[in-house]
Amino acid sequence: MLTLMLNKSLRRIFALLVLCMGLGLATVPVYAADEQSSQQQAKSMTSDADLWRAIKAGESGYSTYKGVDADILINVAGNEGKILRNTYLKPLLGLAFVGVFVAFLVFYFVNGPSTLSKGFSGKMVFRWSKADLWLHWIMAVSCLIMMLTGLVIMLGRHFLAPYVGDDIWAGIIAFSKFSHDWSSPIFMVSWLLCIIKWMPLQTVKLYDLKWFLVVGGYINFGPFKGKHPDSGFANAGEKMWFWSLAIFGLCISVSGIMLVFPMLDLPRELSMLALLVHGVSAVIIVAFTIVHIWMATVLSEGGMECMVSGYCDENWASQHHNLWYDEIKANGTLKYKE
Repeated sequence: MLTLMLNKSLRRIFALLVLCMGLGLATVPVYAADEQSSQQQAKSMTSDADLWRAIKAGESGYSTYKGVDADILINVAGNEGKILRNTYLKPLLGLAFVGVFVAFLVFYFVNGPSTLSKGFSGKMVFRWSKADLWLHWIMAVSCLIMMLTGLVIMLGRHFLAPYVGDDIWAGIIAFSKFSHDWSSPIFMVSWLLCIIKWMPLQTVKLYDLKWFLVVGGYINFGPFKGKHPDSGFANAGEKMWFWSLAIFGLCISVSGIMLVFPMLDLPRELSMLALLVHGVSAVIIVAFTIVHIWMATVLSEGGMECMVSGYCDENWASQHHNLWYDEIKANGTLKYKE
């Protein structure tokens, strides 16, 4: 009997030990698994943070697609270029278009036009050939189309899109893009021909400095009034406009080609550089074009006739381009309109 009770007690103790060991074995792995899971989760979070930091820094990864920059999810240069364009180029373009126009409008009301001191003579002197006129107006019209459509493309979403419906805005931007792209080859060809044809007339001379010192003789008040500086076929202002058009016309043409042909498959950095160069060149050309239009039409009495008929009034020639007028009189090439 005693033996039987002892055996039962031993069995119960053994069962209790087994149960305790089982609980211990079951509990320990749970804690270990939780700790391991926490470590893996922390490691995963650290890894994700490092990955996202690398992506934002523009580091490349791996992609099965083998196009240019396919391994880069975020292009840092592209984002920085976009910020530069939106922060500086857009306001500058608006300022170039509106600011320069308003400045010359105020100048016109304060100063008035530059009139001919001796009035019109009635004698018209040959100045531009028919080929020159055609080249000028083809380049001028195509340039104006690109200017206006470029303004819509770059600034239209700010001053136009909010006031028209989505359908109308979609049509306007599509038409602007189409016109901008297809007027550009006409501009580039006419621009190149004009640069080649007119470059010999645009060499800078020492007397051009005096033209700037007296503001070209266009001021009608103060010590500058009545000053008519020496000038050859092209005055200093026209030469500055010509060389600006030559340099930045080249920049805008090359960058435009890079932007309009996606099959070139350029790196994003180069594409963004082309976009920024295109914008800077556009700002400068827009500003100079507005100045050129004001000077040729409103501020210079008799100036517009030159690019309409190819002839200028004799008194206009002697007042604004005296060295050229004296030269053609001396060498016998002076030609009057019949």
